[in-house]
Amino acid sequence: MSAHARIAAITNRIVERSKPTRERYLERLRAAASQGVNRSVLGCANLAHGFAVCSPAEKDALAGDRVPNLGIITAYNDMLSAHQPFETYPAVIREAAAQAGGIAQVAGGVPAMCDGVTQGQPGMELSLFSRDLIAMAAGVGLSHNMFDAALFLGVCDKIVPGLVIAALSFGHLPAIFIPAGPMTSGLPNDEKSRVRQLFAEGKVGRAELLEAESKSYHGPGTCTFYGTANSNQMLMEIMGFHMPGSSFINPGTPLREALTREAAKRALAITALGNEFTPAGEMIDERSVVNGVVGLHATGGSTNHTMHLVAMARAGGIVLTWQDIAELSELIPLLARVYPNGLADVNHFQAAGGMGFLIKELLKQGLVHDDVRTVFGQGLEAYTVDAQLGENGAVVRQPSPEKSHDPKVLASIETPFQANGGLKMLRGNLGKAVIKISAVKAERHIIEAPAIVFHSQQELQDAFKEGKLNRDFVAVVRFQGPKANGMPELHKLTPPLGVLQDRGFRVALLTDGRMSGASGKVPAAIHVTPEAVDGGPIARIKDGDIIRLDAIRGTLEVLVDAADMAEREPVTIDLSDNEFGMGRELFAPFRHAVGPSDQGASVLFHAH
Repeated sequence: MSAHARIAAITNRIVERSKPTRERYLERLRAAASQGVNRSVLGCANLAHGFAVCSPAEKDALAGDRVPNLGIITAYNDMLSAHQPFETYPAVIREAAAQAGGIAQVAGGVPAMCDGVTQGQPGMELSLFSRDLIAMAAGVGLSHNMFDAALFLGVCDKIVPGLVIAALSFGHLPAIFIPAGPMTSGLPNDEKSRVRQLFAEGKVGRAELLEAESKSYHGPGTCTFYGTANSNQMLMEIMGFHMPGSSFINPGTPLREALTREAAKRALAITALGNEFTPAGEMIDERSVVNGVVGLHATGGSTNHTMHLVAMARAGGIVLTWQDIAELSELIPLLARVYPNGLADVNHFQAAGGMGFLIKELLKQGLVHDDVRTVFGQGLEAYTVDAQLGENGAVVRQPSPEKSHDPKVLASIETPFQANGGLKMLRGNLGKAVIKISAVKAERHIIEAPAIVFHSQQELQDAFKEGKLNRDFVAVVRFQGPKANGMPELHKLTPPLGVLQDRGFRVALLTDGRMSGASGKVPAAIHVTPEAVDGGPIARIKDGDIIRLDAIRGTLEVLVDAADMAEREPVTIDLSDNEFGMGRELFAPFRHAVGPSDQGASVLFHAH
């Protein structure tokens, strides 16, 4: 089915806007691809270093450019539950490659921090910047020019976007992303949230909180709520970087390993040495990017991707804007209810029909482009499947179910949970912002209340503990943008604001920081740009100013006379405490060079 008329129109607008940058990108990509197999340009000494540890047979094959060599970029570490399974992947990939007549080498490792560990801690101020650093680190690994295709092992928040930027920067090479899957279900996410709120109110102690958290985050795999990590996996599948049906298979299962082996063999088949050459930069185009945005809306995905998708697209010469994302939001119904947008976890989503069912439903009404290239071949229709383990241990695929196995978790296109995905853009005299309302009750989509201004998360936490916040208000937490302190997630504000909302107060958050993929039931206008450190209007707000957040009309305003606002001097604060400790001094160049949120909050791609 051809794309819906408005989907096609938005896509065409992106194509036209992107022509200058996309054409330059493709020229560079094709020039690199025309050089042939990369090892042919290496001198003898260079090549000898590159295959020094290989077997004699491998050296002979690599010397003659007869056999494709896969470069593995791994984000393995054994602190991240989602990345711990990657420890064994290189051996599995090397074995699978050898069986298919190829070779695989680990080209490099990239850093991978856990936002769950660093929430509310100084290390969180490195998190967003780690995305661009990961892209650079992956680029270093691939710069050895030894490889015919790249395999990327990464799952979590900034890691996958950083790896995508690298994959598109080396877009003359085919690229396949190999996931590790979600951990098995533990303590239900709503129960974990309940205990967090009880702890915030002082009704349970640290021991009870730690017990609940440990029962929730209990083994290998991604956290099971639908935050940025699982949004990443959805994106990689709907954009065609994953093998069909591979995103949400649990670690340590025979099917998980079979999918890894299959991905390695497929990577060999799509190199320039084969008949299905699929360079990543040619494969991913404006239609692929639009499919990613559609998937984000249809699943109620992470707010972080309003920045990541912009930066990822720009790595391929494609100029995506918040306006594009906002207009697509109005067209795409919400088809998934996964916590925090519902009670189910991502394993329930998979059991209900998963990505295959979701894509099939979107295709019914032309809400995604089918005429795209993927690592599996031509057309997104090939992803409307359920991956299973065959009798011989290989992957087999069956058509996705005709009906959802659990309509409370995964809806049909005819009976969506709501008319749009709930990820909206806000505009007004405070600038631009993002809000996610898929988990916010309808009666709280408009909040008008006095501002209470804070310059740190801790200030708000302290005010809550002192009982100063038992009223209607909009918490303005500023100087949390990328230039100020790296734009940390402010997820630790969710429990106290949730408590106040449950007490009947009308509360909201307004910040130039982030709230993460776990943004929940409290209305939060986030990613405000211009940020406070740039003298944006948010820096002129005073305690008591009336803030109106209207997620229905898409507006964000301070109800103050324009002349009065213009006369106010933007507040400045001493940010020196954010400049040192836990590695923050190393990222000073990033804080100085970073672009605004609506351009991806990147040091790599933004208008200077």
